[in-house]
Amino acid sequence: MATYDQLTEWAGLGHVTRARRDVVVGWQIPDFLKTQLVEVGIPVAPRLIERVVMQTEADPVLLTSRGPLYRLTEQADPDDPTERSSFGVEPETGAVHFVMPDGEAWFANSSVDVWLDVLHCYGSCVTGSGLLSEPDSPEEYLSEEEEDQALAELNRLVDELKEIDPAAFKGYEGFLWPALLDRWLY
Repeated sequence: MATYDQLTEWAGLGHVTRARRDVVVGWQIPDFLKTQLVEVGIPVAPRLIERVVMQTEADPVLLTSRGPLYRLTEQADPDDPTERSSFGVEPETGAVHFVMPDGEAWFANSSVDVWLDVLHCYGSCVTGSGLLSEPDSPEEYLSEEEEDQALAELNRLVDELKEIDPAAFKGYEGFLWPALLDRWLY
């Protein structure tokens, strides 16, 4: 399982936010997942998590197509800052979903602890790679050799993420990780 120190190693000090125990105590998720949020925290992740914004209410406030979720993060669309996406955790199960600006919830991971492990794997890979840092940016064109290297890195990342949470790759439509990682292929 990912630790606070491991997350700060790639995200940087001040870029991992731990939940306050009094904030998550009333949340209706398994206690060990509350402990993960308090002890490990949530990292700011490249092009994925801009701000950790954990709700303080005991009842879920993030309205989604799957029902209300507890808000964990918030991300503004660079092209339209009024459009906000978020990560949220499902009451009872602790499953994590990525919520689009229109409220559509895409499955991210089976639980908070698995999500943190996936974020650690993703974040350390992306921040450590000069080839995977900006998947949507045409500013720097890669040589054929660099493209091959980037594809190999991406394939290794996909394999590692699948090993951590196979459920996150049981489909494409409505699943965050396959859609997100697919950006690098185009």
